[in-house]
Amino acid sequence: MEAVETIIKTLHPLEIKVLLHVETGKKLNAEILMQELSFNLGQCNQVFSWLSMKELLAELERFTIISYEITEMGEEYYKQGTPEERIVTLLEKEKKLTLPDAAKYLNIDNKDVGSTFGLLSKEGMLAMNEDKAIYIADKTKDQRLKHLRALLDLLHEKKSVPDTELTPALQKLAASLSKKRGSGSSICKQLERDKVVYILTTQGEAVKKALQTKGVTGQEIGVLTAEVLKSGEWKQRGFRSYNINTPPVRVLLGRKNPYVEFLDKLKDKLISLGFEEYDGPLVETEFWNCDALFMPQFHSARDIHDVYYIKQPQYAKTIAEPYLSQVSHAHENGWQTGSRGWGYSFDKQFTKKLILRSQGTVLSAKALVNAKIPGKYFGVVRCFRYDKVDATHLADFYQTEGIVLGKNVNLKTLLGLLKMFAEQVAGAKDVKYVPGYFPFTEPSVEVHIKHPELGWFELGGAGIFRPEVTLPLGIDVPVLAWGLGIDRMALMSLGLKDIRDLFQADIEQVRLRRRS
Repeated sequence: MEAVETIIKTLHPLEIKVLLHVETGKKLNAEILMQELSFNLGQCNQVFSWLSMKELLAELERFTIISYEITEMGEEYYKQGTPEERIVTLLEKEKKLTLPDAAKYLNIDNKDVGSTFGLLSKEGMLAMNEDKAIYIADKTKDQRLKHLRALLDLLHEKKSVPDTELTPALQKLAASLSKKRGSGSSICKQLERDKVVYILTTQGEAVKKALQTKGVTGQEIGVLTAEVLKSGEWKQRGFRSYNINTPPVRVLLGRKNPYVEFLDKLKDKLISLGFEEYDGPLVETEFWNCDALFMPQFHSARDIHDVYYIKQPQYAKTIAEPYLSQVSHAHENGWQTGSRGWGYSFDKQFTKKLILRSQGTVLSAKALVNAKIPGKYFGVVRCFRYDKVDATHLADFYQTEGIVLGKNVNLKTLLGLLKMFAEQVAGAKDVKYVPGYFPFTEPSVEVHIKHPELGWFELGGAGIFRPEVTLPLGIDVPVLAWGLGIDRMALMSLGLKDIRDLFQADIEQVRLRRRS
């Protein structure tokens, strides 16, 4: 009984109202509280947390509800048609067109046309001939178009649709559109919400009976005001008790955030090795983010660097010459690099589009313009890329980028740098290197490290810049380049198992990590 009395003194009015309302053996969830007690969702979550910690409520079951909501792009596609629908409609009239021609006719970005063609050609509906003209190969293989239109119609009508209301085919399509990494623009977004059901515990029943015996209602006055005294309300209502033994607020000394401290140590290490630090704006152009790195404007592979576009202004005024012309020629015919290029008409308007940079290598490309030979440069760069957030991925993340220029640098030099990052900075014991592909480096390599709980994951990529990248920017010596996930290095170094913990709001956990 003494324990029950102690608990009652700690109860908030919201907790009292819930305990008095819930019936023994009956299920309780947020929807019930919002409907029957007029709580908002925040109050529900808070009161469940409090009562669970005091063991007055117990979690009975928990399950995840997945739903899909239409986006602005989805509404636009609902009205104007999807790229798939528009391309097929165009080909029914024009019969055969190249990808750049289709992009021009439809006023769609080259890379979006390339991605759409890739999807429909995989289905067998579209194909490309020897002249690089696309055409309708089999109009009966239009399942993707039908499913896209059905999904858009449903999302437009209901705005938010639980996945249980979708057919298996539409479930698969919605999941691929909303979860696919590298797809910053989609017709829908996925929402996941945990639904938790609680039940009153034995101790909760004892506290409820004690509250009823004492006549406690949860309507007790907590603050004595002039209005309460004037109205006489205090005569009809009781007063909440106060605990004068509540300990005073702790005095906490300021400390540097452990992740910030990790970043400072990395910078100190690289500077001690003779590297110079570079930085740049968060908003970049498609030119520096992708085009200067020899990534074709139309190719579906460019989706791995899908970006967030700036609404206003949409375009930069100019791109510095002679770099714009030299890079465009490298894309079209190889320029003076010894390459044949990508063989398409470079879009000089598209290249001016403003975006949030999706990779730190954009600064490596810009650094080449004024780089010293030999030279060593690095940056700790904030990047933005659409991604499904989980234990090893964030949509807003940091990379450490760098380049080493010189006549005598080679792949062995690069592997030595990657080994230093993996072992000395990240603190990994198990490291492996595997071949990789990046449009701007050859050879290319990926470095992987083994986390004690998460297992193997990619730390980042590296390689030697291709001549199509370096020569148009005025560099004629080998250039080593790397782009590594500094968040993932910190994940390993700080002994964490979820990358989101680097940016959590739980200050107590941050203090604990700092002391450890």
